[in-house]
Amino acid sequence: MICSGHGAFIVLLALSCLIVPITYASKLPSQVLDFIHGGTIKNAGCNTNLSGKRWAVLVAGSKGYYNYRHQADVCHAYQILKKGGLKDENIIVFMYDDIAFNNKNPRPGVIINKPNGGDVYAGVPKDYTKDHVNAKNFYAVILGNKSALTGGSGKVVNSGPNDHIFIYYTDHGGPGVLAMPTGEYMYANDLNNELKKKHAAKSYKSMVFYLEACESGSIFEGLLPNNLNIYATTASNASEDSYAAYCPEDSEAVEKYDTCLGDLYSISWLEDSDKHDLRQETLQKQYEVVQRRTVVGVSDRSSHVMQYGNKKQSNECLYYYMGTNPTNENYTFVKNPSSPSTLRVVNQRDANLLHFWHKYHKAPAGSHEKLKAQKELNDEISLRKHVDFSINHIGELLFGNGNSSKVLETVRPSGQPIVDDWNCFKMLVSTYEKYCGSLSKYGTQHMRAIANMCNAGVTMKQMVAASTQTCFKIPPTY
Repeated sequence: MICSGHGAFIVLLALSCLIVPITYASKLPSQVLDFIHGGTIKNAGCNTNLSGKRWAVLVAGSKGYYNYRHQADVCHAYQILKKGGLKDENIIVFMYDDIAFNNKNPRPGVIINKPNGGDVYAGVPKDYTKDHVNAKNFYAVILGNKSALTGGSGKVVNSGPNDHIFIYYTDHGGPGVLAMPTGEYMYANDLNNELKKKHAAKSYKSMVFYLEACESGSIFEGLLPNNLNIYATTASNASEDSYAAYCPEDSEAVEKYDTCLGDLYSISWLEDSDKHDLRQETLQKQYEVVQRRTVVGVSDRSSHVMQYGNKKQSNECLYYYMGTNPTNENYTFVKNPSSPSTLRVVNQRDANLLHFWHKYHKAPAGSHEKLKAQKELNDEISLRKHVDFSINHIGELLFGNGNSSKVLETVRPSGQPIVDDWNCFKMLVSTYEKYCGSLSKYGTQHMRAIANMCNAGVTMKQMVAASTQTCFKIPPTY
């Protein structure tokens, strides 16, 4: 839905928000134990004598204050791993680092991941920031290839055959792609090829990949084999959006931030990990907890958490990848809590529109701040209209008015990747952006349409002709 006025945006916002049931149990008093250096712990659910190391790669793939939540998610993940016993030398963090000291941040130097939450920014390693947060560095870090790095701390996953690797990525995405704040898109086939290289190098025992993005299932659907000792979960399936949480209007504590503080899938696993003894909780148990919290019961405003790769690994303890906070030893699950709370969510792609609206709404009438906020809001709306129109018009030129929507909107059967010829896909995306401008984080939802052009046999020559005929003026992007 494209917002064309203040009233229309309020309608959009109302449709974007919904009630989500959340249930928690009480934490019983616990005894702090020294668990980091090994030793089997009484009544532990898993073997705590790990022969290898734990590694973690945490990636916030966005920039801009309106994307506050992605860096907040990553910082929160770091705190869980740190309390779990992982060393900084084994935790590698990618984040643009433009949020904590942003002039819009009401608590300078502090990042929170929930209303009235504690600081999750303190102590976070700044391994790869600003322009160094890109797909090439991410691949180099995973493969342990220091020579391929450009800038940053130089830390890589220098893992061995007995090691366990945890990768967490949170940002915008679209069918077949993940975004980065700088550089090229991260394409699903490239990512899976890098994971295959890591496996071929015999440099890990097992790997877990948590992925937060719209259409995140498309990154592994039909692409991640089940014989790489990699277990992956995603915030959504291959054809649906994911959702931001703790957004303005959810509570007074969030209102002053003018932006969402977390993402629904991410805060679900993060807050679950905060409370539990991860020696007693399996990947499957956490998957089920996150699945229940993320599928909110409204068909057009929910996402389905998915599993890919070696699903047998889901029986492993979270402890193997995240360690555990010793103060959580005596936490007890409560299956049927009596007082569920509520949470409203907003489509990830509408979160920046919500931010711009709040800036405009709160700015003093007639002020320079008001005019600036109005321009940002209008530019975002203009960009959305441009992307929607141009993709649809290109489709009509290529396939005719009668067949265009059918071709562009086709969703392939489960188990198939979104496209067969990834080189064609990349070529048509770059051709579109050359003549029509960036798709933007909002426009990545149209990646399926471009993939379907490839599946229908569209050539670069045809794409150039349709793009030049369609695009005359390119609006600003954010």
